[in-house]
Amino acid sequence: MHPRDLNQPPDPSRIISLASAFYGSCTLFAASDAGIFGKLAELGSADASTLADALALNRRGVELLLNGCVALGLLVKEGDAFRNTPEASVFLVPGSPGDLSKAIRYNRDVYGAWGKLAEFVRSGEPVEKPELHLGVDPERTRTFVLSMHGRALGIGRMVVPQLDLKGCKTLLDIGGGPGTYSTLIAQANPEIACTVLDLPDVAAVATELVAQAGMADRVKIIPGDYHTAAFPGGKDAVIIFGALHQESPESILDIFRRAYGALNPGGRIFVLDMMTDASHTHPPFSALFAVNMALTTTNGWVFSDQELKGWLEEAGFHDFEMRPIPPPMPHWLGIAAK
Repeated sequence: MHPRDLNQPPDPSRIISLASAFYGSCTLFAASDAGIFGKLAELGSADASTLADALALNRRGVELLLNGCVALGLLVKEGDAFRNTPEASVFLVPGSPGDLSKAIRYNRDVYGAWGKLAEFVRSGEPVEKPELHLGVDPERTRTFVLSMHGRALGIGRMVVPQLDLKGCKTLLDIGGGPGTYSTLIAQANPEIACTVLDLPDVAAVATELVAQAGMADRVKIIPGDYHTAAFPGGKDAVIIFGALHQESPESILDIFRRAYGALNPGGRIFVLDMMTDASHTHPPFSALFAVNMALTTTNGWVFSDQELKGWLEEAGFHDFEMRPIPPPMPHWLGIAAK
């Protein structure tokens, strides 16, 4: 803090902004779910009445929502007509190259859990059952897997080029969810065959997505729980992308030891995840994401880069290195060799 700041009276602005921050996220979710951005992409621009009729919505409700989107910088208003901003056109229109409309639905689905944060602090237990999005609720599971697919498409386009897969012929994707990363890897590396392991209900959706991408011949989906399932051996590479922030340290170490056993000599492991520094408070998004995971999974948290290094080395790996993923993705890529 600058010395002059000590003489200034405390400013409540940040606290007030935090208290109302959910206004913005709820506006974004509602506009996306209502189809506002997609319809405006189709029409170019439209007034509230036109959009209400086209989307079978209430005119007053739509106008208030549209004005809120303008206030947030998601739409532009000219007279009575609204249109997408360049940002919304790229990231919020379904089917656009940078489409995040499916990815943000995960945030929408955990909104209710965040409202029970005080309950979690008292009990230390997740406020909703993890099984809801992992098979018990088919609709929630499908939404979750598709959301992860949307996120993985955006992240994967930046991460896959960073993977040194020279000489790799076989790859194991542990907790691979929708199979998106393996699909992107197979598309970029015609010589690699990938195997994705995840829970049966998740694997069912992944099988559809891989088939839609035309990669079913080189991306094999295996249903199974990676906590107990045997990892197929003889692999040149193992990836674990975005799965370990729901695991305890003991579980992570066990997974790394079994991954080590699945690799050929000289094979490499790649671990992609949100991570913090040793204090577990920076970067801020990762620290808050740790809370998010604890609300929805029994062992959810976010580990540090040094903790990751320690587990990998204890499992037998060497030559550990870390690489940041370019903004805005708050992820790091850990790499080690057998």
